[in-house]
Amino acid sequence: MMIPFMVFGQQALFIPDTLSGSSLNLSLQNGEVEFFVGSMTQTIGYNQDIFGPTIILEKGNEVTINVSNNLTTNTTLHWHGLHVSSENDGGPHTIIPAGENWSPSFTVLDQAGTYWYHPHLHEKTEEQVTKGAAGFIIVKDDQELQLELPRTYGKDDFPIAIQSKAFGTDNQLLTNTALDNLILCNGILNAFLDVPAQVVRLRLLNGSTERVFNLGFQEDMMFYQIASDGGLLNNPVPLTRLRLVPGERAEVLLDLTSLQEESIELLSYGSELQNGIYGAERPSFMPFATIVEYEDNLLNGTDFKILNLNVGPPVLNPVTTIPSSLVNDEPFLERDANATRIITFRPKQMGPTSMVNGPFVMNGQSFDLDFINIEIPLNNTEVWHLVNMTAIAHPFHIHDVQFYILDINGATPPTNMQGRKDVVLVPPMGGTVRFITRFDDFADEVTPYMYHCHMLSHEDDGMMGQFIVTDQTTSTKNPADIQLPVYPNPVNDLLTVDLASPSAIQIYHSSGQLIEHRRSSNLVEKINMTDYISGVYFLNITNLKSSHIYKIVKN
Repeated sequence: MMIPFMVFGQQALFIPDTLSGSSLNLSLQNGEVEFFVGSMTQTIGYNQDIFGPTIILEKGNEVTINVSNNLTTNTTLHWHGLHVSSENDGGPHTIIPAGENWSPSFTVLDQAGTYWYHPHLHEKTEEQVTKGAAGFIIVKDDQELQLELPRTYGKDDFPIAIQSKAFGTDNQLLTNTALDNLILCNGILNAFLDVPAQVVRLRLLNGSTERVFNLGFQEDMMFYQIASDGGLLNNPVPLTRLRLVPGERAEVLLDLTSLQEESIELLSYGSELQNGIYGAERPSFMPFATIVEYEDNLLNGTDFKILNLNVGPPVLNPVTTIPSSLVNDEPFLERDANATRIITFRPKQMGPTSMVNGPFVMNGQSFDLDFINIEIPLNNTEVWHLVNMTAIAHPFHIHDVQFYILDINGATPPTNMQGRKDVVLVPPMGGTVRFITRFDDFADEVTPYMYHCHMLSHEDDGMMGQFIVTDQTTSTKNPADIQLPVYPNPVNDLLTVDLASPSAIQIYHSSGQLIEHRRSSNLVEKINMTDYISGVYFLNITNLKSSHIYKIVKN
């Protein structure tokens, strides 16, 4: 039974104003918000005290965004999920000094969908996002406009950014803590939203530093996911639960036609999250491996309310049905891949505490602004194989591109995760994710793109790498016709590796387990594989210019 329409001590959900057109202005500024009666919390926001306006973009249009930094510290501004050149991407290299401006201009190339913007200043991302610097981006295109979907902003189409926050005894926002026990939606505590009795569209964003939400409506009410990070799915997917990890977005349709004058709760069912995910009862499977203050946070491992939806009269010409199909988006094919790359997550130092707290590294390397981890030829289609050798799940995000998930722990991803993505949760304790993507349109050998964990505390601590896309012709030769610098293959005992420069060498079993990691300054490296069991191994060779993976068979 739905609960009666009653609201006590709640606040209306803030629906941000919109910016549209060919020239937009954003000003990052200090603010203050009265979250608690009689006490002001210091915040930052774009054009306002907290959060920012929703940017509306049209695919194919040119746009210039004039960003002013009115703080007393540096910042950057990253367009999360948008396919733009690296110089316009707003990563940690593109600093906007205090009191200065930045005006990127680009053509909108993305499919209709929900994206967002936030700072990406190295070692300061968590602090600035926590204080309120974030906002939505909605991209529209002709294909989406042909569908019968709710799209009247703020009337039947609602942006909802969900963030867990921690406050100190002085009611100021905290960072670097596991006491994120209060939920804000669009910067509002204890929010409610008035919605019409018809089909409504919710654009959901997990903008939290670390927390994973397991979203659903009370009494397991059915809803339909129609879009993931990079745009519309091929068909609506019926769900009663939607796991949303930091940085991830999803659009859902909710049929409220018969529920006028009732109130519905959007909840996070944290009690159903598997251990090893931030927000579950335990952040890892390992005994004694936990996070300081984690057990003191009453949200962990429990079910809690996100938002109240109060159902009122329908709008004029309401949408009352769920479409049977949406678009025809075809994933890249694995057989067309030019390269495969393995990215392994590990703690910087081994131990039960560091396995869940970090700091964490990717392929043994902590983030270095001056070190290019990967060089990718323009128009390469690549498979990225993510291996998580830590005790906690990590949401992986890559800039520049959208990808398609091939498998998670070797299994086909759920239907609602088979569309265009830029964030994916990599399971802990040897968990794997493989995805396929293509690096087209933009090449720049000076300004890199990022890939990183989207738990912002992990990113700030160095769990990030960078890549450049180079304008070179990608070889289309059959791999069997190319003389590999690794021989003999198959190998019985001694494997020879010819190196062009000092390199890091990693050997993985086909299961994803890292067997050996060494650094070599030699031009020829000998690896004794006598004691390796028979089977398939992958050799990952990384230097300043490139990263390549070779398949090795041990007899």
